[in-house]
Amino acid sequence: MSLYAVMGHPIGHSLSPQIHEAFGALTGLDVRYERREVRPEGLAEALSAFRVQDGRGANITVPLKGEAYALAARTSARAERARAVNTLAWQGDGWFGDNTDGAGLIRDLTVNHGWSLRARRVLLVGAGGAAQGIVGPLLDAGIAHLSISNRNPERARDLVASCRDARAGVADIGVTGACPFEIVINATAAGLSGALPVLPDVLFEGAIVYDLMYGPKARTFLSHARAHGAREVADGLGMLVEQAAEAFLLWWGVRPPTESVLAHLRAEVGAGS
Repeated sequence: MSLYAVMGHPIGHSLSPQIHEAFGALTGLDVRYERREVRPEGLAEALSAFRVQDGRGANITVPLKGEAYALAARTSARAERARAVNTLAWQGDGWFGDNTDGAGLIRDLTVNHGWSLRARRVLLVGAGGAAQGIVGPLLDAGIAHLSISNRNPERARDLVASCRDARAGVADIGVTGACPFEIVINATAAGLSGALPVLPDVLFEGAIVYDLMYGPKARTFLSHARAHGAREVADGLGMLVEQAAEAFLLWWGVRPPTESVLAHLRAEVGAGS
């Protein structure tokens, strides 16, 4: 039986095996999927061993998305745009790399939550691997402007330059008065340590606030946002499920239903705020 896996470091917390096995049950497919701990600079060796075991597809998570991009023999347009790969599929005699993060985010925001993105002013906090996969899809969704804030301003400038879109710019978060953003998205890893990204509290007032982290890891940021006037808040559990469905479609040729899987995980993981 072909093997599928999620690879990253750390990986013990990953819900991906549970998600993909649930997708298999819903679509009548026998899915064999596991976690594999892979440290930085170790992906090439891990993928070679994986292929020996008839590994056919892998989800790639922190901190290996750049390595996966470099190792892919071919890449999709959205992976090329992001310069990061979160999904690998064995095709012919090499790995095909894709990036399903942005598609998962947009579907969660617009379908699961019912929020319109068109003509919205968006603040993206963070410019690392998580942010790289979502900037293009956000712009494609018709937002009015994307402002990117990062602890290292140079990384924010580099990400803006890679967008090649006049609607993207480096954020000036030293704002006064009303919040200039309608949607605030946290793509930093601050939640892993229970910390908050440095942002003026006014940025949350009346805004939709979303954290790419999910469950307890998103709680500090989303609770803080709600306490400072956020209109609505949500964590990234829906994005996790939706990006996994995009990967499943690449591997199996069918997009699984996600509503029941998300509801089950939500009951298990809990809300972010």
